[in-house]
Amino acid sequence: MRRGQPSRTAMSAARYRAAHQILEGGEIFRDPLAVRILGVAEPDLLADAPRRGMRLFIAARTRFAEDALATAVAHGVREMVVLGAGLDTFAYRNPHPGLRVTEVDHPDTQAWKRERLAGSGISAPSSLTYLGVDFEKESLADRLHLDGPAFFLWLGVVPYLTLDGFRETVRVVAAREGNEMVFDYAQPPSQMPAERREWLEARAARVAKLGEPWLTYFEPEEVASLLGASEFGEIEDLGPSELAARYFGRTDVPPGTAGGHVLRARR
Repeated sequence: MRRGQPSRTAMSAARYRAAHQILEGGEIFRDPLAVRILGVAEPDLLADAPRRGMRLFIAARTRFAEDALATAVAHGVREMVVLGAGLDTFAYRNPHPGLRVTEVDHPDTQAWKRERLAGSGISAPSSLTYLGVDFEKESLADRLHLDGPAFFLWLGVVPYLTLDGFRETVRVVAAREGNEMVFDYAQPPSQMPAERREWLEARAARVAKLGEPWLTYFEPEEVASLLGASEFGEIEDLGPSELAARYFGRTDVPPGTAGGHVLRARR
């Protein structure tokens, strides 16, 4: 992202979540605040209909993450950390009594979000804490203080990190036994069939023009090895085919989902 400005890709992800509520009626992932916080008119969201593949992937990754969170809460987790929160609305519709949420983001993006919340009349609950972190100058480990095992929601962030940045965040999550995280990642374009490779390369070029280039790709075996080295013993990784089977009601991969994976790991 460009200094002094909110993340453009955070805005894009929020638009996909909102468009899913209008175009598919929230069939995969229901978010009653998504359209409201975005502040984009419904007719404009209807124009996003052709971008169905990416829209469904973002809906599916959020559904997967919040289902995993519900299981973690049932097992006693009482802390949640949203890394790169953007316009995520979970904290404002939190259905889990006793679950505290910390939103972590760059101060510029966080200020923009709080303006959007005020403009849309969405109140911040007492269970929410904002933590502004400039990752170019500050360490998450030095700023984040939790009282017990936590669930880390980390969506739409990993491709924009360097490998060292990814490893540092994994190290923070791995510091406490019982911590759990869900994140998404992309496979290298070189491993994609021609049509999907072309789509992925085009999307990477678009976000690079916004000043937020994709920096890191993984093969499933690579990311599993990195997590195993940090003592994550429970890993669930859904690729495009598994996501299609679970959430889209089909066995083929919808166009536009490219090489997106969603992964859950527990320490």
